[in-house]
Amino acid sequence: MTDNEVAARLGHLPALVNGNMALVRRGRTLNETILVGAGDIPVYVTVSGGEVAEVARGPVLMRSWRFAIRASAEAWGRFWQPMPEPGFHDILAMTRFGHATIEGDLQPLMAHLRYVKELLEAPR
Repeated sequence: MTDNEVAARLGHLPALVNGNMALVRRGRTLNETILVGAGDIPVYVTVSGGEVAEVARGPVLMRSWRFAIRASAEAWGRFWQPMPEPGFHDILAMTRFGHATIEGDLQPLMAHLRYVKELLEAPR
């Protein structure tokens, strides 16, 4: 998978997430911009009340974000397999095994961990 393919797949998040009322309800108190690193391409995912309000492909000069999850295009491709292999089945597993990094303010991530995990799993 290429960086552009990862960014394109992330661009489908509004359609994949906003129609899932259980997921939207789970994230109803999250109102943040998340930076998802798609290889060398930053993708800004803005969540408002559990719905994906915007997905903006970067880089965008001086665009703020609360926390970031970065991985290579290959890692995202393995993560989005229908049955991902061990080490790629979860964003925290990806960080544990060095396939991804998480940075920024971790409080909103940890407070909404299940939502963020399901948000990023939606392209599966």
